[in-house]
Amino acid sequence: MEPGGERELRRRHLPELRHQAAEYYRSNEVPQRLEEALNATFYLRPPDLYGHLADAPTATTVVQTSATHHKNEDKGSLANYFSKFSKPPVICKLIGRKVLDGVGRPTLEVEIFCTVKNHEKSICSTVVSSHSEILENASPEAIDADENERNDSINRALEWVNGSLNEMLRDLQPADQCKADELLGEYFAKKVEEEKERKAIEKEEQEAAISAPAYVPALSAVTPSGKKKGVKLGKKSSVAEKPISPAEPIEPVLCGSIAIAGLSLAVAKTGATINNTPLYLHLALMKHDLDLPKELTMPLPMVTLLSCGKSSSGKLKLMKEVMLIPPAELTVKQGIERLLEIQKQMMRLLDPVSKGSSPQLTDSKKGSARSAVKKAPPSVLKRISHLGCLITGCDSLEQPLILLQTACRNLGLELGIDVHLAINCAAHELMDYDGQQWSNICNAVGSRCYLIAEDAAKSISKLVEDQNINVPKCSGLIIKYTNQTKISDLTELTRLLDGQRHIAILGSPAGESSDDSLVDLAVGLGARFIKLGGLSRGERVTKYNRLLAIEEELAKNGTLRSGENHEFVDFAEEALTVEELLDALPTIEQDPWPSEHSQPLLAQDQNPVSLHGSTLHLNEATNLDPSILP
Repeated sequence: MEPGGERELRRRHLPELRHQAAEYYRSNEVPQRLEEALNATFYLRPPDLYGHLADAPTATTVVQTSATHHKNEDKGSLANYFSKFSKPPVICKLIGRKVLDGVGRPTLEVEIFCTVKNHEKSICSTVVSSHSEILENASPEAIDADENERNDSINRALEWVNGSLNEMLRDLQPADQCKADELLGEYFAKKVEEEKERKAIEKEEQEAAISAPAYVPALSAVTPSGKKKGVKLGKKSSVAEKPISPAEPIEPVLCGSIAIAGLSLAVAKTGATINNTPLYLHLALMKHDLDLPKELTMPLPMVTLLSCGKSSSGKLKLMKEVMLIPPAELTVKQGIERLLEIQKQMMRLLDPVSKGSSPQLTDSKKGSARSAVKKAPPSVLKRISHLGCLITGCDSLEQPLILLQTACRNLGLELGIDVHLAINCAAHELMDYDGQQWSNICNAVGSRCYLIAEDAAKSISKLVEDQNINVPKCSGLIIKYTNQTKISDLTELTRLLDGQRHIAILGSPAGESSDDSLVDLAVGLGARFIKLGGLSRGERVTKYNRLLAIEEELAKNGTLRSGENHEFVDFAEEALTVEELLDALPTIEQDPWPSEHSQPLLAQDQNPVSLHGSTLHLNEATNLDPSILP
């Protein structure tokens, strides 16, 4: 068709197009919105009109006329004005990458892209640390197996993020955290079932392969000489040895599960970024059902100063970390400054050059030469551990404690008042204990200190599902955000801990990354403590700096709540109170065949929630076989 013919065709259809355009704009209320925006701009009368329409700061102007009072919210420009009527951003693309953590091991990074005002934009990215511990003094075979397992897990997570999860979360609003976590939970449950089916098939194939020669192992029970292997007869011990309770098996981790934690956290950060809200406030709103508290409390840092486990011999390997906690009345900034001074003082005491002028690390209990040798300054290794603290070799359990006490005394500080001590022990190797022995320990010292169960919080989703902290008697849990953990799980778990008088401690994994979201999690969820390691290594100092920045921001806004004193649970008194309440309950006598009228009364007597919940929690905790100590 000639150009002239096209113009003629458009001219003939022009009235219809105009009618369609008018109807389109009218249905979307464009004329009214334009009128409101232009009226607001007229009352401002900016010198540079077009510059104002292009980009101007947000302002709220109260305009008074002779007839009435008008209050117009001017978003600064037409573009900003119409932005509040635009569609909310939605996820359009996920990108997963393999990156390195603070110790050079592979881990997962997730980046989220959203469609914002018809444009694809990168909103944020997050890095989640691997759950696996750092192997020290392990065999080359064990190290290779650990590296292969970690690489397989990261590669599987990348397949999920860049593949099926990318499609599943597309067009989802990042502000809808519950929906995102629900989809992730369903996806993970499906993967777990697929893994169970795969293992079941493998097991059947293995059983079928070895079914024919199944009788062979029975023939090898006798040695070539015809004598059976085993314990010699006639030498029975007169004292029956108590068997050592085996450590709890390592919780199986589904290969690729780190993708769930990475995506859930990335969605939370994306929602906070889009709403122009700090992540910790975004999380606080989630926990408190959008009813933000007027004030927030900063978590107390548990700072690791010494690591003497692997470099020591004998029982000293059981002391994994020696930590200090500033008192609650200090700000985070004041507390960290105090701990830095203590760390400097410890370095002076451990410096071989100044040994002659340094105070002796001895106490006044014994003055014998043997005691002095035991309490000599421990030999310092010139390296920093992956936890960001000093590695020392000690000859006795007293040496690291006396070192801390001497450093505090030189600064005029009293250990236990001006700074508090915390020790991370290898619990299962420390003693052979059962449920009753653990209960005795809690009853003896629980009223004077916190007893924390770290390994008991490995399966956060399981704790949330059970709606009960199924651990032995303890003061709280150390929570690590990794594997299939979701943000919704953390908010629910912290509510559960608050309701059961437990404290929450957010802890960083061994191989930490430079992502500082853990600090926002601790502040937003109201954790009592945060365990970040030592005051060295960039990936850990970054988090301490974030902690200081949040405290400064809360203080500036007048929303910083002063620290609360420590409240310890007297487990012995609590157990007696529960026993007295149980004894005070009337005995219910029932006939062998209760009538229909007696059944509702019996159900009503068993219904009190508060008593039933407390009793169930204590009884279950007493009967469990613990596997950890603080």
